[in-house]
Amino acid sequence: MLRNTEYPIDWSWHDAEGFGRMVNVSGTMTSLGGSIATQRVAAATAAAMPRFARIHEMQARASEVIARLTGAEAGFLTASASAGITLAVAGAITGMDPARAEALPQDPGPRRAVAVQMGHLCEYGAPVSQAIALAGGDTRTVGQSTLAKDYQLDAALDETCAAALYVVSHHVVDYGMIPLETFAEIAHAKGVPVIVDAASEYDLTGFLAKGADIVIYSGHKFLGGPTSGIVAGRRDLIRASYLQNIGIGRGMKIGKESIAGAIAAMEQWMERDHDAIRAEETRALQMWQAAIADLPGITPMRIPDPTNNPLERLQVWVDPAKAGASAAQFAEAFGRLDPPLIVRGHEVEKGYFQLDPCNLMRGQAELVRDALVHMLTSGADAAAIDADAAKAAARNGGTQAYMNWLA
Repeated sequence: MLRNTEYPIDWSWHDAEGFGRMVNVSGTMTSLGGSIATQRVAAATAAAMPRFARIHEMQARASEVIARLTGAEAGFLTASASAGITLAVAGAITGMDPARAEALPQDPGPRRAVAVQMGHLCEYGAPVSQAIALAGGDTRTVGQSTLAKDYQLDAALDETCAAALYVVSHHVVDYGMIPLETFAEIAHAKGVPVIVDAASEYDLTGFLAKGADIVIYSGHKFLGGPTSGIVAGRRDLIRASYLQNIGIGRGMKIGKESIAGAIAAMEQWMERDHDAIRAEETRALQMWQAAIADLPGITPMRIPDPTNNPLERLQVWVDPAKAGASAAQFAEAFGRLDPPLIVRGHEVEKGYFQLDPCNLMRGQAELVRDALVHMLTSGADAAAIDADAAKAAARNGGTQAYMNWLA
Protein backbone atom coordinates (compact mmCIF):
# COMPACT_ATOMS: atom_id res chain seq x y z
CA MET A 1 0.00 0.00 0.00
CA LEU A 2 2.69 2.52 1.03
CA ARG A 3 5.43 1.42 -1.38
CA ASN A 4 3.19 2.08 -4.38
CA THR A 5 2.14 5.54 -3.18
CA GLU A 6 4.11 8.50 -4.47
CA TYR A 7 6.02 10.36 -1.75
CA PRO A 8 8.97 12.70 -2.45
CA ILE A 9 11.39 10.43 -0.59
CA ASP A 10 14.86 9.64 -1.89
CA TRP A 11 15.20 5.86 -1.66
CA SER A 12 17.93 5.73 -4.32
CA TRP A 13 20.72 4.57 -2.02
CA HIS A 14 18.63 1.83 -0.42
CA ASP A 15 17.44 0.57 -3.78
CA ALA A 16 20.84 0.74 -5.49
CA GLU A 17 22.59 -1.11 -2.68
CA GLY A 18 19.79 -3.61 -2.12
CA PHE A 19 19.09 -2.48 1.45
CA GLY A 20 15.55 -2.48 2.79
CA ARG A 21 13.69 0.78 2.96
CA MET A 22 12.42 1.93 6.34
CA VAL A 23 11.05 4.98 8.11
CA ASN A 24 12.51 5.69 11.55
CA VAL A 25 10.11 7.29 14.03
CA SER A 26 11.79 5.53 16.95
CA GLY A 27 14.65 7.92 17.66
CA THR A 28 18.43 8.05 17.42
CA MET A 29 18.84 4.30 17.69
CA THR A 30 22.23 2.72 16.99
CA SER A 31 20.59 -0.33 15.41
CA LEU A 32 18.93 1.96 12.85
CA GLY A 33 22.07 3.93 12.02
CA GLY A 34 21.97 6.58 14.76
CA SER A 35 20.95 9.65 12.78
CA ILE A 36 20.99 11.31 9.37
CA ALA A 37 24.13 13.32 8.61
CA THR A 38 24.03 16.54 6.63
CA GLN A 39 25.99 17.14 3.44
CA ARG A 40 28.43 19.27 5.42
CA VAL A 41 29.26 16.39 7.75
CA ALA A 42 29.38 13.87 4.91
CA ALA A 43 31.73 16.12 2.93
CA ALA A 44 34.08 16.57 5.88
CA THR A 45 34.16 12.82 6.44
CA ALA A 46 34.82 12.09 2.76
CA ALA A 47 37.51 14.77 2.49
CA ALA A 48 39.63 13.06 5.14
CA MET A 49 39.40 9.60 3.62
CA PRO A 50 42.03 9.85 0.82
CA ARG A 51 44.60 11.62 3.00
CA PHE A 52 47.03 10.83 5.80
CA ALA A 53 46.76 12.84 8.99
CA ARG A 54 48.37 12.86 12.43
CA ILE A 55 45.68 11.53 14.75
CA HIS A 56 47.04 13.33 17.83
CA GLU A 57 46.91 16.61 15.90
CA MET A 58 43.32 15.93 14.84
CA GLN A 59 42.40 15.00 18.41
CA ALA A 60 43.93 18.26 19.66
CA ARG A 61 41.71 20.15 17.20
CA ALA A 62 38.74 18.08 18.38
CA SER A 63 39.59 19.04 21.97
CA GLU A 64 39.41 22.74 21.05
CA VAL A 65 36.00 22.29 19.44
CA ILE A 66 34.71 20.16 22.33
CA ALA A 67 35.82 22.88 24.76
CA ARG A 68 33.87 25.51 22.81
CA LEU A 69 30.83 23.25 22.53
CA THR A 70 30.64 22.13 26.16
CA GLY A 71 32.63 24.58 28.25
CA ALA A 72 35.00 21.77 29.24
CA GLU A 73 38.71 22.26 29.79
CA ALA A 74 39.48 19.59 27.19
CA GLY A 75 38.08 16.59 25.37
CA PHE A 76 38.70 13.85 22.84
CA LEU A 77 36.82 11.57 20.48
CA THR A 78 36.50 7.81 20.67
CA ALA A 79 34.54 5.04 18.96
CA SER A 80 31.25 5.55 20.80
CA ALA A 81 29.70 6.88 23.99
CA SER A 82 29.92 3.38 25.45
CA ALA A 83 33.66 3.39 24.75
CA GLY A 84 33.80 6.81 26.38
CA ILE A 85 32.42 5.42 29.64
CA THR A 86 35.03 2.67 29.67
CA LEU A 87 37.93 5.01 28.89
CA ALA A 88 36.81 7.57 31.48
CA VAL A 89 36.59 4.88 34.15
CA ALA A 90 40.00 3.54 33.13
CA GLY A 91 41.52 7.01 33.30
CA ALA A 92 40.14 7.51 36.80
CA ILE A 93 41.72 4.19 37.84
CA THR A 94 45.20 4.67 36.32
CA GLY A 95 45.80 8.38 36.07
CA MET A 96 48.75 9.21 33.79
CA ASP A 97 50.63 5.97 34.55
CA PRO A 98 51.19 4.11 31.25
CA ALA A 99 52.25 0.91 33.00
CA ARG A 100 48.96 0.80 34.88
CA ALA A 101 47.06 1.60 31.68
CA GLU A 102 48.71 -1.39 29.99
CA ALA A 103 47.78 -3.60 32.96
CA LEU A 104 44.03 -3.09 32.49
CA PRO A 105 41.64 -4.77 32.74
CA GLN A 106 43.35 -7.71 34.49
CA ASP A 107 45.24 -5.72 37.14
CA PRO A 108 43.49 -2.44 37.98
CA GLY A 109 44.87 -2.32 41.50
CA PRO A 110 42.91 -1.86 44.73
CA ARG A 111 41.33 1.50 43.78
CA ARG A 112 38.91 0.29 41.13
CA ALA A 113 35.35 0.60 42.46
CA VAL A 114 32.85 2.75 40.58
CA ALA A 115 29.81 3.91 42.55
CA VAL A 116 26.52 3.88 40.61
CA GLN A 117 22.96 4.31 41.83
CA MET A 118 21.07 1.05 41.31
CA GLY A 119 18.34 2.86 39.38
CA HIS A 120 21.00 3.99 36.89
CA LEU A 121 22.24 0.49 36.07
CA CYS A 122 20.32 0.35 32.83
CA GLU A 123 20.77 -1.46 29.53
CA TYR A 124 21.31 0.84 26.55
CA GLY A 125 22.11 -1.96 24.09
CA ALA A 126 24.67 -3.34 26.55
CA PRO A 127 24.78 -3.16 30.36
CA VAL A 128 26.28 -0.08 32.00
CA SER A 129 28.07 -2.42 34.40
CA GLN A 130 29.87 -4.07 31.49
CA ALA A 131 31.27 -0.74 30.30
CA ILE A 132 32.74 -0.38 33.78
CA ALA A 133 34.06 -3.96 33.86
CA LEU A 134 35.84 -3.54 30.52
CA ALA A 135 38.07 -0.99 32.24
CA GLY A 136 38.80 -3.36 35.12
CA GLY A 137 36.36 -1.53 37.36
CA ASP A 138 34.01 -3.05 39.91
CA THR A 139 30.46 -1.70 40.00
CA ARG A 140 29.55 -0.60 43.51
CA THR A 141 25.77 -0.32 43.72
CA VAL A 142 24.27 2.56 45.69
CA GLY A 143 20.75 2.25 47.11
CA GLN A 144 17.89 0.21 45.69
CA SER A 145 16.22 0.23 42.29
CA THR A 146 13.81 3.05 43.14
CA LEU A 147 15.54 4.88 45.98
CA ALA A 148 19.09 6.03 46.67
CA LYS A 149 19.98 8.05 49.77
CA ASP A 150 22.76 10.54 50.31
CA TYR A 151 24.42 8.60 53.13
CA GLN A 152 24.46 5.45 50.99
CA LEU A 153 26.50 7.23 48.34
CA ASP A 154 28.78 8.72 50.98
CA ALA A 155 29.43 5.26 52.44
CA ALA A 156 30.27 3.85 49.01
CA LEU A 157 32.99 6.43 48.37
CA ASP A 158 35.86 4.96 50.35
CA GLU A 159 39.56 4.80 49.49
CA THR A 160 38.98 1.96 46.98
CA CYS A 161 36.52 4.02 44.91
CA ALA A 162 38.02 5.46 41.72
CA ALA A 163 34.95 7.21 40.32
CA ALA A 164 31.23 7.77 40.65
CA LEU A 165 29.10 7.30 37.53
CA TYR A 166 25.84 9.16 36.91
CA VAL A 167 23.59 8.11 34.01
CA VAL A 168 21.20 10.50 32.24
CA SER A 169 18.84 8.50 30.04
CA HIS A 170 15.21 7.63 29.39
CA HIS A 171 16.23 4.09 30.37
CA VAL A 172 16.92 4.91 34.04
CA VAL A 173 14.53 5.20 36.98
CA ASP A 174 13.36 8.81 36.97
CA TYR A 175 12.44 9.22 40.63
CA GLY A 176 14.04 8.54 44.00
CA MET A 177 17.57 9.07 42.66
CA ILE A 178 20.13 11.52 44.05
CA PRO A 179 20.19 14.62 41.81
CA LEU A 180 23.43 15.36 40.01
CA GLU A 181 24.32 18.49 42.00
CA THR A 182 24.03 16.60 45.31
CA PHE A 183 25.71 13.53 43.83
CA ALA A 184 28.70 15.65 42.78
CA GLU A 185 28.93 17.46 46.12
CA ILE A 186 29.07 14.19 48.03
CA ALA A 187 31.61 12.66 45.65
CA HIS A 188 33.87 15.71 45.61
CA ALA A 189 33.86 15.87 49.41
CA LYS A 190 35.46 12.42 49.28
CA GLY A 191 37.84 13.36 46.44
CA VAL A 192 36.07 11.10 43.93
CA PRO A 193 35.55 12.33 40.34
CA VAL A 194 32.08 12.23 38.78
CA ILE A 195 31.55 10.77 35.31
CA VAL A 196 28.23 11.49 33.57
CA ASP A 197 26.90 9.32 30.76
CA ALA A 198 24.77 11.74 28.73
CA ALA A 199 24.93 9.93 25.40
CA SER A 200 21.59 11.08 24.00
CA GLU A 201 21.34 14.51 25.60
CA TYR A 202 21.02 17.91 23.96
CA ASP A 203 22.37 19.73 27.04
CA LEU A 204 26.04 20.07 26.22
CA THR A 205 26.99 22.46 29.03
CA GLY A 206 24.68 21.86 32.00
CA PHE A 207 26.15 18.65 33.41
CA LEU A 208 29.64 20.10 33.75
CA ALA A 209 28.10 23.21 35.31
CA LYS A 210 26.33 21.01 37.87
CA GLY A 211 29.55 19.41 39.03
CA ALA A 212 30.47 16.63 36.60
CA ASP A 213 34.19 16.12 36.03
CA ILE A 214 33.73 14.20 32.78
CA VAL A 215 30.67 14.05 30.54
CA ILE A 216 30.25 11.59 27.68
CA TYR A 217 28.07 12.31 24.65
CA SER A 218 27.30 10.47 21.46
CA GLY A 219 28.63 12.14 18.34
CA HIS A 220 26.17 10.34 16.08
CA LYS A 221 22.81 10.83 17.76
CA PHE A 222 21.37 14.36 17.98
CA LEU A 223 24.65 15.85 16.77
CA GLY A 224 24.35 13.92 13.51
CA GLY A 225 28.01 13.01 13.07
CA PRO A 226 29.72 9.74 12.18
CA THR A 227 29.67 6.99 14.80
CA SER A 228 31.70 8.44 17.66
CA GLY A 229 31.81 9.28 21.33
CA ILE A 230 32.68 12.68 22.82
CA VAL A 231 34.53 12.73 26.15
CA ALA A 232 34.63 16.21 27.71
CA GLY A 233 35.79 17.47 31.06
CA ARG A 234 38.64 18.24 33.41
CA ARG A 235 41.96 18.40 31.60
CA ASP A 236 43.85 15.98 33.87
CA LEU A 237 41.10 13.35 33.68
CA ILE A 238 40.75 13.80 29.93
CA ARG A 239 44.48 13.25 29.43
CA ALA A 240 44.36 10.11 31.61
CA SER A 241 41.35 8.81 29.69
CA TYR A 242 43.00 9.50 26.33
CA LEU A 243 46.12 7.64 27.53
CA GLN A 244 44.03 4.45 27.57
CA ASN A 245 44.45 4.26 23.80
CA ILE A 246 47.77 2.52 24.49
CA GLY A 247 45.80 -0.29 26.14
CA ILE A 248 42.12 -1.18 26.21
CA GLY A 249 41.28 1.88 24.11
CA ARG A 250 43.09 0.42 21.11
CA GLY A 251 40.01 -1.61 20.25
CA MET A 252 37.86 1.51 20.64
CA LYS A 253 39.91 3.78 18.38
CA ILE A 254 38.37 6.32 16.04
CA GLY A 255 39.71 7.00 12.55
CA LYS A 256 40.61 10.24 10.80
CA GLU A 257 37.37 10.25 8.79
CA SER A 258 35.16 10.01 11.88
CA ILE A 259 37.19 12.64 13.72
CA ALA A 260 36.81 15.02 10.77
CA GLY A 261 33.08 14.32 10.51
CA ALA A 262 32.51 14.67 14.25
CA ILE A 263 34.32 18.02 14.31
CA ALA A 264 32.09 19.22 11.46
CA ALA A 265 28.99 17.98 13.29
CA MET A 266 29.95 19.81 16.49
CA GLU A 267 30.68 23.05 14.64
CA GLN A 268 27.42 22.70 12.74
CA TRP A 269 25.50 22.22 15.99
CA MET A 270 26.77 25.55 17.29
CA GLU A 271 25.53 27.30 14.13
CA ARG A 272 22.28 25.52 13.28
CA ASP A 273 18.81 27.06 13.46
CA HIS A 274 17.39 24.95 16.28
CA ASP A 275 14.09 26.83 16.34
CA ALA A 276 13.42 26.12 12.67
CA ILE A 277 14.14 22.43 13.17
CA ARG A 278 11.82 22.29 16.19
CA ALA A 279 9.10 23.99 14.14
CA GLU A 280 9.31 21.33 11.43
CA GLU A 281 9.17 18.56 14.02
CA THR A 282 6.13 20.18 15.62
CA ARG A 283 4.41 20.36 12.24
CA ALA A 284 4.80 16.59 11.84
CA LEU A 285 3.50 15.91 15.35
CA GLN A 286 0.45 18.10 14.81
CA MET A 287 -0.31 16.39 11.49
CA TRP A 288 -0.07 12.89 12.97
CA GLN A 289 -2.11 13.78 16.03
CA ALA A 290 -4.91 15.33 13.98
CA ALA A 291 -5.01 12.36 11.60
CA ILE A 292 -5.71 9.74 14.29
CA ALA A 293 -7.36 11.74 17.08
CA ASP A 294 -10.87 10.49 16.30
CA LEU A 295 -10.09 6.82 15.72
CA PRO A 296 -11.79 4.37 18.13
CA GLY A 297 -9.57 3.29 21.02
CA ILE A 298 -6.72 5.59 19.98
CA THR A 299 -5.64 8.55 22.13
CA PRO A 300 -2.64 10.51 20.79
CA MET A 301 -0.89 12.93 23.16
CA ARG A 302 2.16 15.12 22.64
CA ILE A 303 4.58 14.59 25.51
CA PRO A 304 7.89 16.21 26.47
CA ASP A 305 11.16 14.28 26.46
CA PRO A 306 11.70 12.55 29.84
CA THR A 307 15.23 13.94 30.29
CA ASN A 308 14.23 17.48 29.30
CA ASN A 309 15.67 17.48 25.81
CA PRO A 310 13.93 20.28 23.85
CA LEU A 311 11.61 18.04 21.86
CA GLU A 312 8.24 16.34 21.99
CA ARG A 313 7.02 12.94 20.84
CA LEU A 314 3.56 11.68 20.03
CA GLN A 315 2.47 9.10 22.58
CA VAL A 316 -0.30 6.92 21.17
CA TRP A 317 -2.41 5.24 23.84
CA VAL A 318 -4.25 2.13 22.67
CA ASP A 319 -7.42 0.64 24.16
CA PRO A 320 -7.35 -2.92 22.75
CA ALA A 321 -11.07 -3.45 23.33
CA LYS A 322 -11.91 -0.56 21.02
CA ALA A 323 -8.91 -0.45 18.69
CA GLY A 324 -8.90 -4.18 17.96
CA ALA A 325 -5.30 -4.82 19.03
CA SER A 326 -2.79 -3.86 21.72
CA ALA A 327 -0.01 -1.28 21.54
CA ALA A 328 2.53 -4.10 21.29
CA GLN A 329 0.65 -5.70 18.41
CA PHE A 330 0.39 -2.40 16.56
CA ALA A 331 4.09 -1.66 17.08
CA GLU A 332 4.97 -5.05 15.61
CA ALA A 333 2.51 -4.58 12.74
CA PHE A 334 3.99 -1.21 11.78
CA GLY A 335 7.36 -2.92 11.47
CA ARG A 336 5.88 -5.33 8.92
CA LEU A 337 4.61 -2.65 6.55
CA ASP A 338 6.33 -1.94 3.24
CA PRO A 339 8.33 0.12 3.92
CA PRO A 340 8.52 -0.73 7.63
CA LEU A 341 7.59 2.01 10.08
CA ILE A 342 9.84 1.62 13.14
CA VAL A 343 8.00 3.15 16.10
CA ARG A 344 9.33 3.77 19.60
CA GLY A 345 8.14 0.68 21.45
CA HIS A 346 10.21 0.70 24.65
CA GLU A 347 7.15 0.66 26.90
CA VAL A 348 4.40 -1.01 24.87
CA GLU A 349 3.43 -3.17 27.84
CA LYS A 350 2.11 0.03 29.44
CA GLY A 351 -0.41 0.42 26.61
CA TYR A 352 1.21 2.93 24.28
CA PHE A 353 3.85 3.43 21.62
CA GLN A 354 5.55 6.68 20.63
CA LEU A 355 6.51 8.51 17.45
CA ASP A 356 9.73 10.53 17.34
CA PRO A 357 9.93 13.20 14.60
CA CYS A 358 13.66 13.94 14.86
CA ASN A 359 14.97 11.80 12.00
CA LEU A 360 12.55 12.33 9.15
CA MET A 361 13.64 12.63 5.55
CA ARG A 362 11.69 14.83 3.14
CA GLY A 363 8.27 13.31 2.45
CA GLN A 364 8.35 10.82 5.31
CA ALA A 365 6.05 12.77 7.64
CA GLU A 366 3.21 12.32 5.17
CA LEU A 367 4.00 8.63 4.73
CA VAL A 368 3.88 8.19 8.51
CA ARG A 369 0.50 9.91 8.67
CA ASP A 370 -0.94 7.61 6.02
CA ALA A 371 0.55 4.51 7.67
CA LEU A 372 -0.99 5.49 11.01
CA VAL A 373 -4.43 5.97 9.51
CA HIS A 374 -4.18 2.75 7.50
CA MET A 375 -3.11 0.57 10.42
CA LEU A 376 -5.07 2.13 13.27
CA THR A 377 -8.40 2.49 11.45
CA SER A 378 -8.74 -1.27 11.45
CA GLY A 379 -6.84 -3.38 13.93
CA ALA A 380 -7.21 -6.52 11.82
CA ASP A 381 -3.58 -6.73 10.65
CA ALA A 382 -2.25 -6.09 14.14
CA ALA A 383 -4.76 -8.45 15.78
CA ALA A 384 -3.41 -11.30 13.66
CA ILE A 385 -0.09 -11.03 15.53
CA ASP A 386 0.16 -13.05 18.73
CA ALA A 387 -0.16 -10.56 21.60
CA ASP A 388 2.30 -12.26 23.94
CA ALA A 389 4.82 -12.71 21.14
CA ALA A 390 4.56 -9.01 20.33
CA LYS A 391 5.39 -8.08 23.93
CA ALA A 392 8.27 -10.54 23.94
CA ALA A 393 9.59 -9.06 20.70
CA ALA A 394 9.66 -5.59 22.25
CA ARG A 395 11.59 -6.93 25.24
CA ASN A 396 13.96 -9.36 23.52
CA GLY A 397 14.17 -7.98 20.00
CA GLY A 398 17.53 -6.27 20.35
CA THR A 399 19.32 -9.46 21.37
CA GLN A 400 17.25 -11.67 19.09
CA ALA A 401 18.37 -9.67 16.06
CA TYR A 402 21.97 -10.65 16.83
CA MET A 403 20.95 -14.25 17.42
CA ASN A 404 19.18 -14.35 14.06
CA TRP A 405 21.96 -12.71 12.05
CA LEU A 406 23.25 -15.11 9.35
CA ALA A 407 21.35 -17.96 11.03
